[in-house]
Amino acid sequence: MAQNIRNVAIIAHVAHGKTTLVDGLLRQTGTFSEHQEVNDCVMDSNELERERGITILAKNTVVSYEGTRINIIDTPGHADFGGEVERVLSMADGVLLLVDAAEGPMPQTRFVLQKAFSHHLKPIVVVNKIDKQDARPQEVVNEVFDLFIDLDADEQALEFPVFYGSGRQGWMTTDLAAAREGGEGKNLRSLFEAIVNHIPAPQDDPSEPLQFRVTTLDWSDYVGRIAIGRVHRGHISPSERVVHLSRRGRQSEVTVRGVYRFVGLSREEAEEVEAGDLCGIYGIEDIEIGDTLAAPERPEAMPVIAIDEPTMTIVMRVNDSPFAGRDGGRFLTSRHLRERLEKELRVNVALRVESGGTADAFKLSGRGVMHLGFLLETMRREGYEFGVGKPQVLFKEVDGQKQEPIEYLTVDAPADAVGKVIEILGTRKAELLKMDRKGTFTRVEFTVPARGLIGVRSRVLNATGGQATMHHVFHGYGPFRGAIEERVNGVLISMGQGNVTFYALDNLRDRGQFFVPEGTTVYEGMIVGEHCKDNDLVVNCVREKKATNIRSSTKEAFVKLPPPREFNVEDALEYVAEDEVVEVTAKAVRLRKADLKENDRKRKERNRETV
Repeated sequence: MAQNIRNVAIIAHVAHGKTTLVDGLLRQTGTFSEHQEVNDCVMDSNELERERGITILAKNTVVSYEGTRINIIDTPGHADFGGEVERVLSMADGVLLLVDAAEGPMPQTRFVLQKAFSHHLKPIVVVNKIDKQDARPQEVVNEVFDLFIDLDADEQALEFPVFYGSGRQGWMTTDLAAAREGGEGKNLRSLFEAIVNHIPAPQDDPSEPLQFRVTTLDWSDYVGRIAIGRVHRGHISPSERVVHLSRRGRQSEVTVRGVYRFVGLSREEAEEVEAGDLCGIYGIEDIEIGDTLAAPERPEAMPVIAIDEPTMTIVMRVNDSPFAGRDGGRFLTSRHLRERLEKELRVNVALRVESGGTADAFKLSGRGVMHLGFLLETMRREGYEFGVGKPQVLFKEVDGQKQEPIEYLTVDAPADAVGKVIEILGTRKAELLKMDRKGTFTRVEFTVPARGLIGVRSRVLNATGGQATMHHVFHGYGPFRGAIEERVNGVLISMGQGNVTFYALDNLRDRGQFFVPEGTTVYEGMIVGEHCKDNDLVVNCVREKKATNIRSSTKEAFVKLPPPREFNVEDALEYVAEDEVVEVTAKAVRLRKADLKENDRKRKERNRETV
C-alpha cells in the first residue's frame, strides 16, 4: 500500500479562501524557488476564475511534507459545476472543509460535502479568516457539526479535527485562544501533520493488475489529449499495452505512449506510477472522462462516475442580427458552433447537446445559469458569435405528477430589508425554512423552484440597496408549484438603426432605464432599455436635434444622463423574456427581440390571441 501518499480535496464555498490557502501550502513546502515570481491564487489559472474570484475547473497540485507526497485537489465552489466536483472527489481519500469564520457553512459547502460523505471521505475542518472583525469561530464549528448531522455523516466523520487561522497570512492552529491572538507558530505545520496523520493512506494495491480511471482531460500541442486520473490498482508505465474500456461499452487494446507525474504546479515524465497516486497519460486519442484502462489479463471496468442530471436548458443559434460579424467574431457558422460544442462535450460531462429543431440551432442542457453562462462566456472570448434564448427548466413526470427542480436558497440581507426579500421570493413560489441573525445581517433560507430564480437577483439587489448576497444549490425535484410571475416591466425597443444620441436619450429618460450609452450603434428590434410600465415600447433613440438659426441654451453641457445598466452573459440570460434573444459577440452582449420588425411581432401577438 502507498503509505507515503495522501490524496486530499479542498472543499469551500465561493470566496471563503480555498485557493489562497493552497498558495500558502505551496509556499511553505518550498514548491516555488526563491527567484520565482508567483501571483496570488495560482490555482485559478483560468481567466474567468481570476476575474470572478471563484474556482470553476477542478485542478490538482502536489506538495511534499517530510517524505509524504500530498496530492491537493482543488474543487469548484459552485453547485453548477457539480460535474467537476463528482469526478475529482473520486480521486481523494479525505477532505479539508474550509469555512469562513464569519459566514459559516453555506449552500455550496453543503453540496460538495454531501458528495464527499457519499464517497466516505474523512474530513478536517478549517475555520479560515479568523482575523475578521465579525468572526464567530465557536458558533461556526457548532454549525458545521449540525451540518454533518443533517447530512447523515458516519461516526468517523464526526470526530473531525478543527483548525483556526488565516490562509492569506499562512498560519493555522488548533488552539482557538492562540488564534485570536494572531496564531501559534505562524505557519501551517500543524495542518500538514493533521493531513498526514488523520487522512488515510490510499488502500490501492500495486501488486494487483492495472486499473486506472479517467477523471479529467487536458490538452497539449505536443502530445495531444492527456487523460488525468488515479491509479486504483497496479502500476502504469510508458509503452505499456493496456485495455481501453470505454464508458460507452467499447473495448480495445492500446499502447500508453507516456506517463506524467505531478510535481508542484507542473508535471514531468515518469517511468512508472503506482496505485494510490494521481498521474496523466497520453497517446490514446479517443479516451474520454469515465473510461477505464486495465491490464489485458484482467480487463475490469471501474464503475462509471454518476453525474447529476441537467436541470436547465437553452437554445443556441447562429447570430442572424444586422450586426453579425461586425464585432471581430471569427466563428459565425453552425459548423463552427457544432465543432466547438463537440469539443466541449469531451471534457464537460455535465453538459448535454441536442438538435435545436433547425439546422442552425442547438439545445444545450446544463446544471444552471452559471454553468451554461461560463461556457457561453468562454466561447465569446474565443471569437464565437451566436444568439441564445431564455433559459428553461427541465421538468419530470413521476407517478403521473409533474415535478420541477427545486433549489435551496440562502439570502444574507440587512435586517430592515428582510421583509422585502421574503415578499419578492414569495411571488416566486419560495417556501421560507429558517431565519437567523448573523451579526448585522439576517440570513433567510428558502426552497424555491429553479425557474423562480431566473431574473430574481436584480430585484433582490434593488430592494436591499445592493447589500444582499444570494447563494443557491440544487435541492432535488419536487411537485410543480404553479405559475410564476414573469418579468414585471416591459422593454424599450429601438425603432431604427443608427447611433444613439444624447438628445434622444434626454427626451426619453422618463420612459425608463437605458441599457446603452450615448454613441452606441443600434439596430431595429434591439432592446435599448427597460420600460417603466409593463408593456413594450418602440422608441426612436437615434433621433437628432434639428439645426435652426435660433441660438440655443447650453443645456446639454449641464445635464447628465443616468449611467446605463450593463449586462454580462449570465445577467442577460436571467433578464430576457420568451420572445427575446441574447446576442453574444466577441465585443458585446446585446438584447434583442426574436422578431426584429414591429409588424412581425404584432402579427404573432394577434395569432396568439386568436388561438
